Amino acid sequence: MAVNPKLFPHGMPVPFLNELFVFASDEIEFEINKIPRLGKVQAKGTIYLSNIRMVFVAKNPSDNFIAFDIPLLSVHGEKLNQPIFFCKNFSGYVNPVIPANDNENRIIPHSFKILFKECDCETFISKVFNLIGKVRRRYRRSREKHCIDPRHDATKTPVDEMTRYAYVDPSDPTSIFLQQPTPKSRLRCHTYQSQPTAETSR
Repeated sequence: MAVNPKLFPHGMPVPFLNELFVFASDEIEFEINKIPRLGKVQAKGTIYLSNIRMVFVAKNPSDNFIAFDIPLLSVHGEKLNQPIFFCKNFSGYVNPVIPANDNENRIIPHSFKILFKECDCETFISKVFNLIGKVRRRYRRSREKHCIDPRHDATKTPVDEMTRYAYVDPSDPTSIFLQQPTPKSRLRCHTYQSQPTAETSR
């Protein structure tokens, strides 16, 4: 995971090398806890889904919180919640980036929640579970084959057939990306590093 990943000027996340964005859903609410120097964060905005991650982009960003990056391979305990008197939401945990030479046993995961208060979520929910499952299966196969960088194999998740045969409910605000962005800048390597916040950049 990473706080404030790189974005294009119009707000869409800058893709990694071999990354394909599949969906975006507007007007959602996002919650994440245990953010360094921020604690728990709640914001409204857009959630983007690609073949390797989810990226939340705040509608009204602050100096210290603009977006949040959730690698699908780091998600666990994910579930769809459908309370009777509240909105549907997708929740789970994501492991933080482990600093070099740090003890993995001391790392406490972040809990996150994506709330669909003002929109439907059927398209997003079905595809996020599908992609998480595919990424995990490819990761396991890569480890069995002793792949040098098994995370790289997760980028090969087939998303073209997902978008080709996707059913879109007219009441669902999810956008399907039939064409990827063509940035003038070069694509980044597959690494999770945050942009410096206002406090750390001083």
